Amino acid sequence: MRSSQIRAKLRRNEPALITMLHYIDPTLYEMTSLMGFDGLWMDLEHHHYSVETAENLMRAARVGVADIIARPAKGEFMRMARLLEAGAQGIMYPRCESAAEAAEVVRWAKFAPVGERGVDGANADAPFCSAPLKPYLQKANDETLVIVQIESPKVLKEVDAITKVPGVDVLMFGPGDFSVLAGVPGQFDGPILTKARERVAQAAKKARIHWGTISPTPEHSGNLLKMGARFICHGADILIMKRGLEQMQAEYAPLGFKFDNRLAAMAAELERYKQV
Repeated sequence: MRSSQIRAKLRRNEPALITMLHYIDPTLYEMTSLMGFDGLWMDLEHHHYSVETAENLMRAARVGVADIIARPAKGEFMRMARLLEAGAQGIMYPRCESAAEAAEVVRWAKFAPVGERGVDGANADAPFCSAPLKPYLQKANDETLVIVQIESPKVLKEVDAITKVPGVDVLMFGPGDFSVLAGVPGQFDGPILTKARERVAQAAKKARIHWGTISPTPEHSGNLLKMGARFICHGADILIMKRGLEQMQAEYAPLGFKFDNRLAAMAAELERYKQV
């Protein structure tokens, strides 16, 4: 079990920067980890690749320093355990709705006496039958991050109880799903989401655990840091690539180059649909 860079920073009350990687090219994981990012968000809730593919991506990341923060889908406790076996330093669990569900996440993520995670020892986390069992179990419990996501308005009344679950390390506010379920899709800086972020921040502060969320800009991240957030998620490879290609088109269009941009056409069609 590798020591977690994110956990080390959180213990010192320092901010950790996590970025999301959608593409499944191991070179990208290798490069980003070598660049020293604190964490790589691996999303298996919304993306369709297998645990075997995830394992190979984690293997590439191990040449660098970045933690793997793996997100399974809601209720996928067996997949969660396999992601930890493959070498993930943390689990981000989506749509947590109660203290009982948070306790279930901890139960699957931590070995006894904290939880009831099954032990194998033959995979990358042990690693490969080379670690003495007792210290491995202790270190895995100490270093594995359990991050539970608060993603719906109805969960706000449960958030204090969730923070009291032993083993929960970070509350992660999910603005995308929260905005949709609150009936204000995409209004990330509106009053409803602003109050929800403040509620999560207050609950985390009261329980003396950390919290975080997605941040679109450095300025926004600065405000989150003032609110006590230390788990900051910013950027995604797909957005970086898309913006780079858009910039290339913008720079070459004045030279007479023309582009049949189907993405822009689809976006424009959706804008018209919205106005109907």
